[in-house]
Amino acid sequence: MTDTPARSIQQLLDLNGRTALVTGGSRGLGLQMAHALGEAGARLVISARKETDLNEAADELQAAGHDVTPLLANLANEDEVIGLADRAIEVLGHIDILVNNAGATWGAPAEDYPLEGWDKVMTLNVRNLFLLTREVGRKSMIPRRYGRIINIASNAAIGGNRDLMTAVGYNTSKGAVVTFTRALAAEWGAHKITVNAIGPGYFPSKMSKGLRDQHGDEGLIRHVPLQQTGDDEALKGATVMFASDASKHTTGQVLYIDGGCSAMICG
Repeated sequence: MTDTPARSIQQLLDLNGRTALVTGGSRGLGLQMAHALGEAGARLVISARKETDLNEAADELQAAGHDVTPLLANLANEDEVIGLADRAIEVLGHIDILVNNAGATWGAPAEDYPLEGWDKVMTLNVRNLFLLTREVGRKSMIPRRYGRIINIASNAAIGGNRDLMTAVGYNTSKGAVVTFTRALAAEWGAHKITVNAIGPGYFPSKMSKGLRDQHGDEGLIRHVPLQQTGDDEALKGATVMFASDASKHTTGQVLYIDGGCSAMICG
């Protein structure tokens, strides 16, 4: 305890003066989280692999009044992962907040699941997520003894779902993201770096388009306690909380934002 006066919740959530790198920031959940961080005052770098989408997202963020730099990068490529870390640090000066959102999915029954799909999902969702985090950590966060890392997992990390989706590689990769989050939190707490994860459920997005086309929104929310899909505001609060001093004593945690799906059991 100190004699410093307690800050208000507005002060704890304020990100003015902070910097953030959001991967997969050109659309969907990544763009929503970039908006949230910008609204809280952070300077932004967003990355994506498609230049048109990236520039359109940067224009949208700038029109909303946010300080943002778009950096093109294909995070399936190891050299581009390392290059992104270096370029983002050069642009921002340092990285306070890293949001590991870029990811891929591949749906197929386990008995027919191709190694191509397994390797694609594992490379982007696990291997190169680790690589980017390692580079940002040792080049920026550890030397400054400050960092907020937010990994985007999924409620698919909890187990499988044979009725709506068969994607054993994706589920496995998101389970790995959860374990990575906890393991890194244990290690990097000594450097005053927090590491937490958000586990979204069903959100209307490009990644979930196949599921929505197959089952429709009604089919996807049939077993959701809140009877709704996620929207373009649902991740904002958790993102700012984990990025700010409001969660300064919270690390190694996973917050599922899925309308209550993760609270359900079979039977």
